[in-house]
Amino acid sequence: RVSTQDQNLSLQCDELTHAGCTTIYQEQVSGIKSDRSELNQCLKALRPGDTLIVWRLDRLGRSLKHLVETVTDLEGQGIHFHSLTENIETGTATGKLMFHVFASMAEFERNLIAERTKAGLAAARARGRIGGRPQKLTEADKKLARKMLASPGITVTEVASKLGVSKM
Repeated sequence: RVSTQDQNLSLQCDELTHAGCTTIYQEQVSGIKSDRSELNQCLKALRPGDTLIVWRLDRLGRSLKHLVETVTDLEGQGIHFHSLTENIETGTATGKLMFHVFASMAEFERNLIAERTKAGLAAARARGRIGGRPQKLTEADKKLARKMLASPGITVTEVASKLGVSKM
C-alpha cells in the first residue's frame, strides 16, 4: 500500500517478490482509511498455515490498535504474519514480542509527527499565517452575491458565472 497517487509500489512489490510471495495485493489509499478493499480481499483469501507478508508494519495499518487486532485475528485463524523491513515473524514467541514492541514504536512515531504538525500550524497561525485555500471572493463580492440571490429572477448558476466561481 502507498498513501498517494504520487508514490510508487515498485520497491514494495520487488521486495515481496524476492521474499517469495505468490500473490501481491496492491492499493493506493491512506492506511487510516477503514475501507481498504484490497486489504479486505487479502484477509479473506488467507487460510490456516498461510503467512501474510508485508513490506513494513505501517503498510498494514497505522494505528497500534488496528495492527494488533489484525495480527491477533490472523493468529486466531492459524495464519502467521511477517514484516520484511522489521524482520518480525509471529510464528515464534520472540517474533510476537518484537511485533508488539515495533507496533508501539510505530504508533509513538506517528503521534510525534502529529504533535509536530500541530505545533507547526499553531506557530504559523501565531505569525498571522492562515492555512487553507485563499478566499476567491472579497467581502464586497459576497455581499453582491447575496443581493443578487435575493432577486427572484436570477439563478445560482448566473451569480456564480458572473463572479467567476463554482455554484458551490
